[in-house]
Amino acid sequence: MSNKPPEQQPPTPPPSPFGNRNTQRLWLIAAVIIVILFVIIFSQPSSLPRGTAITLDDLAAYIREGDVEQVLVRGGTDVFVTLRNGGQAYAYKEPQSNIFLIMESYGVTAEQWQPVEYSERAGDTTTGLIFQLFIAVIPTLLIVWLLWRMMRSVRSGQDQAISFGRSRARVVRDMERPQVTFADVAGAEEAKQELAEVVEFLKEPEKFIRLGARIPKGVLMVGPPGTGKTLMARAVAGEAGVPFFSISGSEFVEMFVGVGASRVRDLFERAKAEAPAIVFVDEIDAVGRHRGAGLGGGHDEREQTLNQILVEMDGFETGTNVIIIAATNRPDILDPALLRPGRFDRKVVMDNPDLRGRHEILKVHARGKPLAADVELEIIAKITPGFSGADLENLINESAILAARRNKKSISMNDLQESMERVIMGPERKTRILSPKEKKITAYHEGGHALLRHLLEYAVPAHKITIIPRGRALGYVMGLPEEDRFMRSREEFEDEICVGMGGRAAEEIVFNHFTTGASNDLQNCTAMSRNMVTQYGMSEALGPRTFGGGTGSLFLGRDLYEQRDYSEQAAEEIDHEVKRIVQTQYTRAKNLILEHRDKLERIAQILMEQETIDRPMFEEIMGSPAASVIAAQNQANDVA
Repeated sequence: MSNKPPEQQPPTPPPSPFGNRNTQRLWLIAAVIIVILFVIIFSQPSSLPRGTAITLDDLAAYIREGDVEQVLVRGGTDVFVTLRNGGQAYAYKEPQSNIFLIMESYGVTAEQWQPVEYSERAGDTTTGLIFQLFIAVIPTLLIVWLLWRMMRSVRSGQDQAISFGRSRARVVRDMERPQVTFADVAGAEEAKQELAEVVEFLKEPEKFIRLGARIPKGVLMVGPPGTGKTLMARAVAGEAGVPFFSISGSEFVEMFVGVGASRVRDLFERAKAEAPAIVFVDEIDAVGRHRGAGLGGGHDEREQTLNQILVEMDGFETGTNVIIIAATNRPDILDPALLRPGRFDRKVVMDNPDLRGRHEILKVHARGKPLAADVELEIIAKITPGFSGADLENLINESAILAARRNKKSISMNDLQESMERVIMGPERKTRILSPKEKKITAYHEGGHALLRHLLEYAVPAHKITIIPRGRALGYVMGLPEEDRFMRSREEFEDEICVGMGGRAAEEIVFNHFTTGASNDLQNCTAMSRNMVTQYGMSEALGPRTFGGGTGSLFLGRDLYEQRDYSEQAAEEIDHEVKRIVQTQYTRAKNLILEHRDKLERIAQILMEQETIDRPMFEEIMGSPAASVIAAQNQANDVA
């Protein structure tokens, strides 16, 4: 997790009078439709044919010549003329004028009017009425809508100002509990036992009060990312049957000083009102950092929030039955006042699971998934040391995706093994085609690693050797420990460094030059040897003490600044000792590879032909380990 403080969110702006973007888009579409309908209505042509536009003088001439068959006056202004030859004409007159008097003024007699069929019709007033309604109603509706939106915006702003300091915790009650229980959490039996006591106290407090026991006010779950801290909290919510308030530490931090403290007060007031209850604060290190670090003073928003949390945890009344559970993966940066007894009384450590725990976690995540008959989850658990619960869940999910892409009906052992390699190294890069020369160098490089893993007593045995590019690596040797290791000796470190230098040693022996393929090996071996000298006291020259590693500056960052508690002379001795360890193991690797050059050649040849060697084939190539050779080599190394 990053050391950077959580980003402060700006205050939410007041809502727009036109609503959000989706609402604005809908209003815009509605306005466009109304305008289109308006244009269509007012541009719609009359149902009567208009024909050629003529003047009243022309109409009088047509009547005098006897060419007019019918005259229709509509609405008092429109004159539609039908000619005897079938033609149509259109003329306009003043609204209050008489067509007969007009024609008489143009010289049309009564006898000439006699054969003309004359009629009148009322005008179409619908369009005018719609236009008048449009002019009167639409602006009124628009003004009313704008006033309504403005009043709503003001009311929403007032509500937001009032609720700005309220807690944003999500509440899970008994009737809406998540379907996650302790049965769904595997590999953390001690943590489940600790939290099961909390759940039992909330269900039956009299059982503990009768004996004078006091339940812890706070439980701090500590562990690296992916070990199931949040999942365990969800399981507590599923088991407790009491209101469960869930909130993240970053949700307390706002732009304005005092808002976080106000939200803390509101959260605990709500929890006390619904006691017995559980308050879960995820990533509490966002607000629980050590006070006084950096340049921030006592009025820093995060410090105010932390102070309020401390006060609320101390201020629990007797018998309120409110328990706070917090989770973090950085307990080293938490304020000491937060960790003292009486606040967080218990620390529940959730570490990466052991072999049995990995097996149980795999079984939990494999529920409901069709597994093939050849699947052995215990073997997968053995080849995944150091995997967290999240890694194992991802492994099962990746295997299901692989099986689906291959159109299988069940998940096979091959899918699980390949998904494990995808989680560790990344997907296969089939598009990266190595040249014959690079392929040969990679084969000897990985063969050197595999050979030393077989020969060295304390090295992790090789499980798979491949030169198929995966992730950023051109090839790799996967080690499979026989059992989980919780302590490591100097001999184990030395053998691992020797194995790491095996690829570079093989390149020098076979090709008499070096490549960049050993860069990552050199980095790992150098870091391992430096830790042996400075952290584990495994150097005879410098003695059993540590160098550096003191408390770094919380303001500048622990990785940027390290307290140096040794002199320049000691630093020079450390560099010499690190160089000696790496050089000694490199020479040891070269000697072992030269002694077993024939086996290296065989491993490299098979890799260039098949690209992958599994453990049974590798053991067949190597034969039984030569115990006498190993003992002689270790004795020679001790003498050196």
